[in-house]
Amino acid sequence: MPEPKSTFDETFPCEFYTPAELFEPDLMYTVPEIARLLQGLDADADVDPDTEAVLIDWAVPWVMVHAEDLVIAEPLEAEGPGYYGVASHAVEESGE
Repeated sequence: MPEPKSTFDETFPCEFYTPAELFEPDLMYTVPEIARLLQGLDADADVDPDTEAVLIDWAVPWVMVHAEDLVIAEPLEAEGPGYYGVASHAVEESGE
């Protein structure tokens, strides 16, 4: 159910990292790892399954919005996750 803004003590700007700001240029990440990074956590941080589900809900749209600045790789195992990394053009454009 929607809530009036007045219900909240404070609101914050909705700002997200760009792929060049979030990723190490030479690493590839799974969606759960991306989700942790978007929250300022280490990619391998231990989070409970319920929290991880919420974090992933934020990460999936972020991946879709930034698709042109990402590269993807097939899973390392048949049933494993896919991997995402920052595209070289995105790193060059950011000056990182």
